[in-house]
Amino acid sequence: MSPLSANIARHLAAHASAHPAQAALKVPRGRKGGRIDYLELSYAELSAEVAAWRERLTAQGVRPGDRALVMVRQGLPLIAVVFALFELGACPVVIDPGMGREAFLRCVAHSRPRVLVGIPLARALAWVFRRAFRSVEVKVAVSGANTARLTRPGAARQAGDAGARACVAHETAAILFTSGSTGAPKGVVYTHGQFDAQVRMIRATYGIEPGEVDLPLLPLFALFAPALGMTVVVPEIDPSRPAQADPAKLVQAIVQEGVTTSFGSPTLWGNLSWHCHKHGVTLPGLRRVLCAGAPVPPWLWDASRRFMPNGRMHSPYGATEVLPVSTIAADEVLDVTVRLTLAGAGACVGRVLPENEVRIIAPAEGAIADLATTVALSVGEIGEIIVRGPTVTLDYDGLPEATAGAKIPDAATGATWHRMGDLGYLDEEGRLWFCGRKVEAVRTERGPLYPAQVEPIFETHDEVRRCALVAFNVGGRVRPAIVVEPMRPEQAESGDCRRLARELRELATRHAATSAIKVFFFKARLPVDVRHNAKIHRLTLTRWVNEEGAVGFESDPKR
Repeated sequence: MSPLSANIARHLAAHASAHPAQAALKVPRGRKGGRIDYLELSYAELSAEVAAWRERLTAQGVRPGDRALVMVRQGLPLIAVVFALFELGACPVVIDPGMGREAFLRCVAHSRPRVLVGIPLARALAWVFRRAFRSVEVKVAVSGANTARLTRPGAARQAGDAGARACVAHETAAILFTSGSTGAPKGVVYTHGQFDAQVRMIRATYGIEPGEVDLPLLPLFALFAPALGMTVVVPEIDPSRPAQADPAKLVQAIVQEGVTTSFGSPTLWGNLSWHCHKHGVTLPGLRRVLCAGAPVPPWLWDASRRFMPNGRMHSPYGATEVLPVSTIAADEVLDVTVRLTLAGAGACVGRVLPENEVRIIAPAEGAIADLATTVALSVGEIGEIIVRGPTVTLDYDGLPEATAGAKIPDAATGATWHRMGDLGYLDEEGRLWFCGRKVEAVRTERGPLYPAQVEPIFETHDEVRRCALVAFNVGGRVRPAIVVEPMRPEQAESGDCRRLARELRELATRHAATSAIKVFFFKARLPVDVRHNAKIHRLTLTRWVNEEGAVGFESDPKR
C-alpha cells in the first residue's frame, strides 16, 4: 500500500503492526461463573482475520469498486468483512435492518449491489425477494454466529501481505443509509478522505487514546474503534431493538472489561442511568459517554454526574451526512445552558469544531443554487443550520434531486455546504442551539413553534416520560398540541388524563414558548426511530391526531 494512500483500512493495519498483542475485539459468547465469557482477538489476529476475508472475497469474484451489501451480525463479522472490503477497494453498503421490510427492500434495489455478503437469513431474503436483489451476481456466505472466524487462534497477518489497495481521498469508501426518521431513507456516499477526517476529529475532540476500551451501543460506531486503536467490547444488544437491551448486562460489561468510552442514544443511556440509580451502581472507570441521536434531556445530563463520577457525558451534533459538527459536555450544560433550555431556549449542541464552519440562513424551500443567494441571519435569529467542513458528504447515491436540495455550492470558494434540515441559532458566545427539524416546526397564527423549545418544559413534570409537539388542525386552523407519553403507559388510557392535562396547561402558562398550547393528547408509547430509539416520529403523530380519531384534552388550569 502506498504511504500516501487514504484507504481507511490502513489505520487498523498500522496499529496491528505497532501493537500486535493488544486486545482488539471481545465478543460475548455466554457466561462462566457469573462473568461474561468473551472470544478475544488481538490486533494481530483481527488483522489476520481481515486479510483472510479479503482473500476469500477476492476468490469468490469480488472486485475493487464493487458495491457489496453487508448483512452480517455485529461484532467480528461486521468489523472483519467491512475492513476487508475497504482493503480490497470495494464499497460496503450498510442499511438498517430494522427500518421495515418494504423500506429495506427499496434501499437494496436502489443501491444496486453486485455482491451480497450475508448470513443465512440474508441469503434466504435475497432468494425470496429476488426482484429487489436482482443486481446481485456474487453471494458470499457468512456464519450466523458473531464469534465465527476464518483464521486459527493466534494467527497473524503474514509478512509480505500486500495489504490494502492504495486509494485517493475522494474515492468512494461506503454507502451508509440514513434512518429515514423524517423522510425516505437515503444512501449517503462516503469517501475514504471523509472517514479519515472523522477519525482525526473524533480523536482530537474527545482525547481518545490508543489502548482505551470501547463499548459501542450502535454497531456502525464499532468500526471507529479499530481505526482509533481501541479495544472493542461487543455489547449484548439487538441492534434492531436497542431500547430493549438489558441494562444490567451492559453495566456488567462496562465494569468487568474496564470500558473507558461508549457511544449510545439518550434512550439507551437513560435506561442505564435508571438501572445505576435503582441498584446504587457507579461506573468509575468510564471516562466519556458520547450521547447522540436526539437531544439529551436535562435530567440525563444531571444523572450522568452520579453514575460516571470520574468521567463526562458529551453530546456530538451531526447527521449521517456530516459528523461531528459540534459538541457539548455535561459541565457546560449543567452550569450554563440547562436553565435556558428549561425556559424555552432550545437544546444547546455546543461549540462548532475547529475544522467546521456553521452559518444560520433564512429558511428556504427547494434547492439553493449558490451560497451567495442565501440570507445570513444574525446572532439569536432562528433559521436553517448549514455547515461546511472535511466530513461533509457531497452526494446521495443516485438521487440528484435530493442532493441538490441538501447541498449548497459556494462558487466563491469551491466548498460545498450541507443543509442539516434543522432549525437553530448561534448565541453571543458562539454556541449552536438546536430548535427542531425544519419539517417538524408548527406554524400557527401567532408564529412558529419549535419542538426543542417547547417539549423540555413539559418534560419537567414528574409524570411525563417524553412528549412531542404536533400541529392539530381544527376547521382549517392550525393549533399547537402536545402528545404525551406518560411514565406509566396505562395512564394514557385512564380518566386521569384530564387532571394531567390541566397541570401541563398550568406549566405552559409560565413560559412564552408554550403559552399558546392548550390541547394535549396521551399515548402509551411514542413512535421512535429504529437506529437510536430516541428520535420521535412527530409527523406520524401529526397524522394520528388529525386523521385517526385520537382524543385530545383542551385544558385550562382554572377549570
